[in-house]
Amino acid sequence: MTSQPLKIGFIGLGIMGTPMAGHLLKAGHQLFVYTRGKTPEAIATSSATQCTHARGVAERADIIITMVPDTPDVEAVLFGENGVAAGLSQGKVVVDMSSISPVETKEFAKKILALGCDYLDAPVSGGDVGAKNATLSIMVGGEQAVFDRVKPVFELMGKNITLVGGIGDGQTCKVANQIVVALTINAVAEGLLFAARAGADAGKVRQALMGGLATSRILDILGDRMIKRSVDPGFRIALHQKDLNLALGAAKSLGLALPATSNAQQLFSACVSHGGAAWDHSGMVRALEKLSNFEIGQKAP
Repeated sequence: MTSQPLKIGFIGLGIMGTPMAGHLLKAGHQLFVYTRGKTPEAIATSSATQCTHARGVAERADIIITMVPDTPDVEAVLFGENGVAAGLSQGKVVVDMSSISPVETKEFAKKILALGCDYLDAPVSGGDVGAKNATLSIMVGGEQAVFDRVKPVFELMGKNITLVGGIGDGQTCKVANQIVVALTINAVAEGLLFAARAGADAGKVRQALMGGLATSRILDILGDRMIKRSVDPGFRIALHQKDLNLALGAAKSLGLALPATSNAQQLFSACVSHGGAAWDHSGMVRALEKLSNFEIGQKAP
């Protein structure tokens, strides 16, 4: 139990949100929750107060966290009927930990600031494993004083917590993160597929690579999923596609060429065309397997 429990709202109890909210409960904070679907048992059977809409969360909590899939979802939660904005009073803080458009983030923040409240965009990286282990990287955009106020809450959910810059910069950082992650998934998938097709044991190749310059959390966690042929999310391909769309759309407006990002998006699209929208993003390897007519784990001819 913390010495000074906070009143925290948490909206969005999915694969990521549920363990994140659980860490706040374990720290002794008073939690008010809302989610579109059924409240997960871990939260439903806890001390958290279940609210019937986002407005009810905002009315009761001093810090309101949103963790939902996409830009339209954040807009609906904040400004739709019975949304967060309808329940805010001066001095509260809205913290969006979703991964959404940096441009729209700035517009959302303006509306919240106009109500006399503060706003942080604080998307995360680390996947379901990071959420469960409270080791997420949290990339924050906003004012230093607001960041300082909320940082103890962030520290319950993550380890690498960085104030990147002003409002929107957290989301920009997350888009950059998703570019790097997608290209690394592509690299790991190609490396392991090459090794398997050449007749080597992909699992032992992965183990060897973990001790060298090629090591990464993606090689560790997602490489293991590729070898085990597990596509249970994790982080769904459809969500990673959404993030790469943000990257490619912004790149076009900035006059940037991101050819490798475009290629990764095409591989994700190939997965979706084979029914893989809900696969874990490590499932990108299956598009490469289709192109090569060979699967990791298959015995090389």
